[in-house]
Amino acid sequence: MEAEAEKVYVAVGNDLQDNFKTLEWALRKWSSQPIHMVILHVSRNISKEFVYGPFGKLPASSVSEEVLEVLRKNEQEKIENLLSKCIAFCGKVKAEAVKVEKYDEPIQKLIVDLISRLHITKLVMGLTFMKSFSSSWKPKGAISGSFYVHRHKPDFCQLYLISAGKLVHQRWEGEDGIMEDDQGVTVAKLKEKSIFKGWLGKMFNDNNSLERNSTSTPPSPANSDSPDLHCQWERYAEEIEAYFQELLISCKEDDNFEDHGMGSPVKPEVPEDAITTMNPAEKIEALKRKIEEAHQTIQLKKKESKENMERHSKAEWAITLCNERLEDIEARAKEEVTNRVALQKDLEAEKDKLYEMSRDNEESRSKLKLLLQLQSELSNKLQISNLAKVHAEARLEKAVITRGEMVREIEELRRQRDVLQRRIEFCREKDTIEMVNRLTEVSCGFQEYTEDEIRLATDNFAECLRLKSGGEWTNVYRGRINHATTVAFKMLNSSNGLSQDDFRWKMRFLSQVRHPHIVAIVGFCSELRCIAFEFMHSGSLRDILHSPHKKSRRCNWPLRWHNRIRIAHDVASGLGFLHSAKHAPMIHGCLTPSNILLDHNLVAKISNFGLEGLESHDSKDVHVDIQAFGAILVQLLTGRNSSGLLEQVMTMDRMGLVEVLDQMAGRWPLDLAEEIAGIALTCLSVDPASAAGFDIGPIIDKLKHLRRRADEIVARGGNEAAIGMGTDRNKLKGVPNMFICPLLQEVMKNPHVAADGVSYELEAIEDWLWTGHDTSPATNSKLKHKFLTPNHTLRAFIQDWQSKRSAAGHL
Repeated sequence: MEAEAEKVYVAVGNDLQDNFKTLEWALRKWSSQPIHMVILHVSRNISKEFVYGPFGKLPASSVSEEVLEVLRKNEQEKIENLLSKCIAFCGKVKAEAVKVEKYDEPIQKLIVDLISRLHITKLVMGLTFMKSFSSSWKPKGAISGSFYVHRHKPDFCQLYLISAGKLVHQRWEGEDGIMEDDQGVTVAKLKEKSIFKGWLGKMFNDNNSLERNSTSTPPSPANSDSPDLHCQWERYAEEIEAYFQELLISCKEDDNFEDHGMGSPVKPEVPEDAITTMNPAEKIEALKRKIEEAHQTIQLKKKESKENMERHSKAEWAITLCNERLEDIEARAKEEVTNRVALQKDLEAEKDKLYEMSRDNEESRSKLKLLLQLQSELSNKLQISNLAKVHAEARLEKAVITRGEMVREIEELRRQRDVLQRRIEFCREKDTIEMVNRLTEVSCGFQEYTEDEIRLATDNFAECLRLKSGGEWTNVYRGRINHATTVAFKMLNSSNGLSQDDFRWKMRFLSQVRHPHIVAIVGFCSELRCIAFEFMHSGSLRDILHSPHKKSRRCNWPLRWHNRIRIAHDVASGLGFLHSAKHAPMIHGCLTPSNILLDHNLVAKISNFGLEGLESHDSKDVHVDIQAFGAILVQLLTGRNSSGLLEQVMTMDRMGLVEVLDQMAGRWPLDLAEEIAGIALTCLSVDPASAAGFDIGPIIDKLKHLRRRADEIVARGGNEAAIGMGTDRNKLKGVPNMFICPLLQEVMKNPHVAADGVSYELEAIEDWLWTGHDTSPATNSKLKHKFLTPNHTLRAFIQDWQSKRSAAGHL
């Protein structure tokens, strides 16, 4: 069973910080045992007769009722706030507050009376608590009151006096009171003064007794025989005594008060019976003494009257100060009333605003009701849409089931086809194998074609197969070898002076120049002076850069900036391959955007190498290709091909060239564009004198680094990420993925299934296989064979989808 908590009383004043220090000492003192903290606060009573202001106690009739009410309210709020903070400071220790009102009784007597009445066994009291009830700001009033409590308290009470958070011990040494801390250092010292009441009694004594008694209580006035008047006199005398002690402290008068004399000592009166025995001379002498005594009494009364007048003037001065303070308080009260009126007006305005807000609230509620009705209608429509969606999903599921059945039928047909193919292969003999080998050689190797084969491939040079790209290639035709492989045939001018043997030798020499970024020669015809090239589906760089809308006939999208950087790197790689020939560099001599062709994936390849005449092997002519490459970089940046562009560029710096960027390429990263512009200016500034020692290798490395950075930017940003797949992504929104060719990124027209099980556009997959690829474009796995199977089911789905989309567009 827990021990009962012992009550510890802590007297607090109006100084909050000192109160905290006193409470902290008490909590630390009894931290090891349960206690019940009682916070004792003594406040002045604001009665109907007196009020306490800055100048002390004043008659209540001297202030208005409003000022009196304000003073009472402010005093109560201050006390409540102070006590609540003190209780909160105690934390988990149980605490309560006790308020005691002080009337006219001195504070030290009130404390002694409370100790007896409440049976306080432990009392913790700070010096500032006593000081707050002293009429002076000097500390000795609080010291004398503390010694009074220490001397007159009951024996059962333990008094702990705290100064600045530390315990102070009190003791008497003779007539002097001494305060010491725990180390024995004297904190304060109180000397007993001569009793002021004796002097005061002499000053107001109507009896003209000249007897002096500095240690006894002064006699009462002549008319003070009644008990009430005697008590009133005692109370006034105690107040004046305390006031006098404070005056002595403030003036630092440490010596005891001494009586300076109220007149000369008076000899004892002569008895009347002795007068009769005096002779005339003695009688005259006695009368003289009486006259002298009367004269001294008159002088004493005059002095007392003068002192009374001085005290009266001082009292009038104090009353004047009080009246001024009272006027100030009344002015503040009037200001408070004015503020209340203003607050009342503000309250009325706030009420008007509240009324407007409630009216707006009603309007909002009506609008909300309309919105709820609209929401209900939309919900009904949404339910109808969901039902339609469910029906559509059911139809789609049915279509998927149908498609699955068709796929199974296709697999069965494929199985049957494989069986038939195995039977055919089993029946074929040596002739069939030779025919297959010959077809393979035609598809993949370099060979010489006859005139009839060329005419058959180009449908006798049909006009619809002529490639008119806007340049000088008006004698280039598109054709198919053995109805399988698409190639480009270029008819050369027969007046170039080469014999058939020289022509054959040159074609065979050029066919050995193989590089991923140089257009490969797959065959020739010496009769027609015709060369067969690999077919480049996206046309020339000139078609894309310099067409009216920046689009070519076969490439219907703008060439973006990251694709242009990749094309620049491809061209530089091909050019570096030519210049790095084993014995001497091979010079192209006519490097222009028309001689740079692009395939489906916008891979750039250099064409027409060695066809404008015999290729050069002089290292001094390298500057021709380097300057031409610099001009191509300028055209890739600006998209322009004006005659004065190069002269203008030569006078520009890098930032000047960046300012004329082609906007059709999208938002160029300025740092990449600036570096490409610097490479272009470097290439354009190469002259024949420095061309012999010029190395294009560092330029290729820089472009490779720029290409890698461009790919990282595109991959990070996600915009324009399709590298040359030929179709605007916006046009593919809503298109099922199974309808899009993985190579062309377009809706397929004639889908065929390859060995990887993926459907491709026939023309795209044929070009992929013809260029020597033996892996899947989609999975990058090795293909088991190169046979292609028409996907009629997928083609039917695509046609059906296109017809429905067209009908929806018309609606």
